[in-house]
Amino acid sequence: MAIEFGADAIGLVGKMPSGPGPIEDSTIKKIAAAVPPAVGTFLLTSEITADEIINHWKRVYTNTIQIVDYIDEREYPKIRSEIPWIRVVQVIHVEDEASINHAMRIENFVDGIFLDSGKPKSKILGGTGNTHNWEISKEIVAKTGKSVFLAGGIKPENVREAIQFVRPFGIDVCTGVRTDGKLDRKKLEKFFEEING
Repeated sequence: MAIEFGADAIGLVGKMPSGPGPIEDSTIKKIAAAVPPAVGTFLLTSEITADEIINHWKRVYTNTIQIVDYIDEREYPKIRSEIPWIRVVQVIHVEDEASINHAMRIENFVDGIFLDSGKPKSKILGGTGNTHNWEISKEIVAKTGKSVFLAGGIKPENVREAIQFVRPFGIDVCTGVRTDGKLDRKKLEKFFEEING
């Protein structure tokens, strides 16, 4: 449904300690294999070591790994050396200005930075439906040379404002286009109308 409306990528949520939409690895693998080649397939993984992340990816074979928890910086080169052709995107949960320094510190290890509204210390790693301080996100976009994706409380009613203010490379939506935990066709259609309008 998301691809039908024009999504450039889809997020396939692996096992998570919180949030909506996790699916079995076998299902992620089937979906990733069926998606048209031009569409990104992002594995959302909560694993925190290179070996665990790589093993998770080997069960699903997406073209991008989205690391939703914080990992030791020494783990990135291990991922790169084993699967150098796979794009790696790191989620930064924007809680305060320290997020700017975090983004600057890890940008050379990753292909993209993903700004969300989780609380990693509490293992709330996304899908909260909450926005964060877009001033901080805007500063990260301005300071990094990497593609920055904006998430966290994005919905049809605020997506245009988010794009105009933060100027991210891409927008991610989860709870903003769901009803009772499932994708809602009308909300998704409205979301893309706002983006393309």
